[in-house]
Amino acid sequence: MAPWPEVDKPETNNYIGDSSKQNQNMPGKEGENHKGNAMASLGNKVEIQPAFSTIALIDETSPAEDPWALPELQDTGVKWSELDRKGKIIRVLYGIGKFIILLGLLYLFVCSLDVLSSAFQLVGGKAAGDIFKDDSVLSNPVAGLVIGVLVTVMVQSSSTSSSIVVSMVSSTLLTVQSAIPIIMGANIGTSVTNTIVALMQAGDRNEFRRAFAGATIHDFFNWLAVFVLLPIEVISGYLYHLTNVIVESFHLESGEDAPELLKVITDPFTKLIIELDKSVINAIATNDESAKNKSLVKIWCVTETNVTLQNVTIPPSENCTSPDLCWSAGNVTWTMRNISETEYISKCRHLFAEADLPDLAIGLILLALSLLVLCSCLVMIVKLLNSVLKGQVASVIKKTINTDFPYPFTWLAGYLAMLAGAGMTFVVQSSSVFTSAITPLVGIGVISVERSYPLTLGANIGTTTTAILAALASPGSTLKYSLQIALCHFFFNVSGIILFYPLPFTRLPIRLCKSLGNITAKYRWFAIFYLLVCFFLLPLFIFGLSLAGWPVLLGVCLPLFALCIAVIVINVMQSKRPHSLPEKLQNWDFLPIWMHSLEPWDNMIMSALSFCGKHCCGFCKCCKVNAEQEGAKDKQLKTMEVYENTIAMADEERGVRRAPAAACVEKTGTNNTAL
Repeated sequence: MAPWPEVDKPETNNYIGDSSKQNQNMPGKEGENHKGNAMASLGNKVEIQPAFSTIALIDETSPAEDPWALPELQDTGVKWSELDRKGKIIRVLYGIGKFIILLGLLYLFVCSLDVLSSAFQLVGGKAAGDIFKDDSVLSNPVAGLVIGVLVTVMVQSSSTSSSIVVSMVSSTLLTVQSAIPIIMGANIGTSVTNTIVALMQAGDRNEFRRAFAGATIHDFFNWLAVFVLLPIEVISGYLYHLTNVIVESFHLESGEDAPELLKVITDPFTKLIIELDKSVINAIATNDESAKNKSLVKIWCVTETNVTLQNVTIPPSENCTSPDLCWSAGNVTWTMRNISETEYISKCRHLFAEADLPDLAIGLILLALSLLVLCSCLVMIVKLLNSVLKGQVASVIKKTINTDFPYPFTWLAGYLAMLAGAGMTFVVQSSSVFTSAITPLVGIGVISVERSYPLTLGANIGTTTTAILAALASPGSTLKYSLQIALCHFFFNVSGIILFYPLPFTRLPIRLCKSLGNITAKYRWFAIFYLLVCFFLLPLFIFGLSLAGWPVLLGVCLPLFALCIAVIVINVMQSKRPHSLPEKLQNWDFLPIWMHSLEPWDNMIMSALSFCGKHCCGFCKCCKVNAEQEGAKDKQLKTMEVYENTIAMADEERGVRRAPAAACVEKTGTNNTAL
C-alpha cells in the first residue's frame, strides 16, 4: 500500500490507505457499504491534502530554452584517450575521408548553383531581355528597381543582369542614372538563392528557424537599404555624381581579363553539362530583332570571324561611304564595305550540343536536375557537418567565429568578419555561393545569426570588388560605363553598411530576420509564401502598376505604404507603450481573427494538406509516418497523465466513464500540480 505524499505536517491523518485494496476481501454489498461508510467518515475527519506532480515540478524548475541559443554538438563517440593505436588510425582515416567527401559535396553544390543559373537563363533569359526593351518603363526608378529584382531572380545571377545593363548603357539605350535603380534591384534579387537553400532545412524546427533567419538577413538588409537610399538617389543623384567624378579623374584603358579563381575549377565540369551564349540576351535587350530566333544554347565553341572588304549594292537613296568607293553601273549603285563572316570550326561537347530541343525544355530539365543535386548535396553536407563538428572541434570553431574581442575592442570582431566575408566572396566570385554555403552552418548552430550579419555584408562588398575587376577588363567602348555602374553597386552597399551596421540599435535586419524565423518555425508554409511574395508577386504587382504610369502607381502605392507604416507604428506602441493608445487600438481583437493571426490560415492549409495526403498520396509513407508519430506522442502524453486517486485510475483502465456528480474526480495533465 503506497501512502499519499506528505505535504505540510507529518500527521497521521495526512496518510490515507488505498481503499480499493482494503476492500478486496469484502464481497458484495457489505464491502461496498463498508467502503462508502469509510470514505464518508474519512471525509468528515480528515482534510485531504492536494498532491503534487513530480513531472510538473521538474518542468517548473527547468529554465525556458532559448530557441536562438547555439546548440552544444556533443561528441557521443569514444574519447580519443580511450582508443588504442588501431582505433586512432581508423579515426584519423575516417576524418580525412569525411573531409574529402565534404570538399566533393561542396564542389557539386557550387556546380549545381552554376547549372541552376544556366537553367533559369534558358527558361526566362529571353523574357528578361524583352523586359529591358521598354525604355519608357526603365526611366521610372521604381519600375527599374522591380525589373532588376525580377530579371536577377529569372537568370539567378546579378552579374548577368549587370552585364545586360552595361550593354544597354554603352549602346545609349539607357542612361547611367536610369541604370542605378536596376543595379539596386539586382542586389535584392541575388539574395533569393540562399533563401531557397534555407528551405532544405525545414525538417528540424530549430534548425529551420536559425537557417531561415540567417538567409533572410541578407534580404532585409537589401530591402531596407533600397527603401532609404533609392529616394535619396532620385532626389540628389549622389551615387551618379560620386562615381562620375571618380571615373573622370582616371585615364582608363582597356585591361586584361579579370581573374577567375573558382571558375577555373568549376568550368571544366559545368561545361560538360551546358554552355550558354549570353550575348543573345544582350542582343535582345538592345533591340536586335535577329537575336529573337537564336538559341541560348551554344552549339559552336570554336569559331573564327573574318572581316573582308567587298563590293555590295546599296539603294540609290542611301549615301555612299565615300565618293571614291562609290560608283554606279546602270541603275545599280555599288560601294565597298567591310563584311564579317563567321567560320565555325569546332562544336561544343556538352550534353545538349546535339539535342533537338527548345530552350524551355532544356531549361526545365536542367532546373529539375540542378535542384535535385542542390538539395541532395545540402542534406548530405548538413549531416556530414553534424557528424564532424562535435565536441572540441565544434567548440573551437564556434569560439573562433562567434567570439568577440575583449573590451574596448569588442566592435572590431564584426568588421574582421566583414573582411573575411569579402575575401571569401572574392575567392568564389559569387555572393550567392558564399551566403548559400554559410546558411546550413547557421542552421546547425556553428555560426550565430548575429555573426552571419557582418559575413553577409562582407559578401556584398566582395561581389562588388569582383565586378570592378571585371569592369576594368572591359573593352574600351564599354569600359567607362561598366566601371561606373560597378562603382555605383559598391558605394550603394557601403552606404547601406554605414546606415545599418556601425551602431547596435541600427542593426534592424537582425531583429527582423529573427521575427521572421520565429514565424516560419511555427508555420513552415509561411517561408514559401514569403519567397513568392517578396521576389515574385510584389515586384510583378509594382511592375504592372508602373506600366499604367506615375498617377496610378502613386495612387495605389502611397495609401498602401501609409497603411503599412501605421500598422508598424501601432504594433511597436502596443508592445512598448500600450497605454498611450486608445483602448480599442491596444490590441487587434476588434478585427476578424484571420486579419491579425496566422492560426486560421494554418488550419486551412493543414486541412488541405491532410486531405491531399489521405486521398491524393495515400501510397506515400510520409503520411503513415506522421500518423504513427502523432499516435506515439498521444500515447506518451497519456502515460504521463495522473489522477487524484487510484480508484479513478482503475476506472480509466477498465474504460468506465463515471458521472461527474458521483465521482467528482477531475482528470489532470502534466501541467497541473497533482500526482
